Amino acid sequence: MTPVMNSAMSSTATPAMTTAAVHPLLRVKRRKAALRTLGFLSPWIIGFGVFFVYPLASTVYFSFMHYDGFNAPTWTGGKNWSYVFTDYPLFWPALRNTLWLVVVMVTLRVVFGLGIGLLITKIKTGAGLFRTLFYLPYLAPPVISTLVFVYLFDAGGPINSILGSLGVHNPPAWFNSPTWFKPSLTVLSLWGIGNTVVIFFASLLDVPKEQLEAAQLDGAGPIKRFRYVTLPAIQPVVLFCVVTGVIYTMQYYTQAIVAGEVASGHVATAGTPLDIGYPLGSSLTVPQLIYQQGILNANTGPACVLSILLFVMTMLVTLVLLRRKNGLIGDD
Repeated sequence: MTPVMNSAMSSTATPAMTTAAVHPLLRVKRRKAALRTLGFLSPWIIGFGVFFVYPLASTVYFSFMHYDGFNAPTWTGGKNWSYVFTDYPLFWPALRNTLWLVVVMVTLRVVFGLGIGLLITKIKTGAGLFRTLFYLPYLAPPVISTLVFVYLFDAGGPINSILGSLGVHNPPAWFNSPTWFKPSLTVLSLWGIGNTVVIFFASLLDVPKEQLEAAQLDGAGPIKRFRYVTLPAIQPVVLFCVVTGVIYTMQYYTQAIVAGEVASGHVATAGTPLDIGYPLGSSLTVPQLIYQQGILNANTGPACVLSILLFVMTMLVTLVLLRRKNGLIGDD
């Protein structure tokens, strides 16, 4: 009985002892794998922390401080937030202008980019030449292209001369008119949609030709083929262009401030103040206010508040778009 019992006890104890001996080895192996993975991820983690988390946390911190960049920051509570929302007269006009540009400019850029991409796909000869011609304006520096457009759309410029020869007796003042300033910026933006055209052109080439031919055989016309075959096939690209367009337009700064300064005839030089908002605040955008408060006025607190608001608005719009399965096309 005793040898049998001993052998039985040894047979039942062996798996437990083996498991107990293996567990530390598994923990060491997993720890090494985790450290190896962390090592590969460390460049991204460091970059994310240094260039995103730290600046964002600092912006939130300084939004509750009075800080001029020279003296030590002092706590002010919610005074900076109250100042931006209630006492800063330029905030609401700049916010309305920025949202106007987001809605109108992004929509027209997507529509025109997709339309030109469709036209290029129909060209049998010289498609590469047309792609190059449409892409070249995108490569022009923003300041130079803005200066050229302000000259073209000047009251006595070529555009109004052409309109006058066509019988338009009272052409718009364009960049000198509060009503026409933002539409003029939109025209400037449409002139430089080469990147959007190239993106849409590449996506349109990937639309399955078999599906288009099958739809045509079933009697679907060009509009129905575009609605039910082409558009669903390129909907991720449409969403990408809309999201990137929103992010770009929320940060719209250079063209608006250069056009306003040049159209007003007041070009800022060393020692002269920067007069933003011409004409009548129609060229104001939120990034301009951030520059004015943070750099020109050395008033870091309100500039940080404006930066946070711009970040939150951009994230909310982006999340709303990304939560839709089909972007702006619909879920039907």
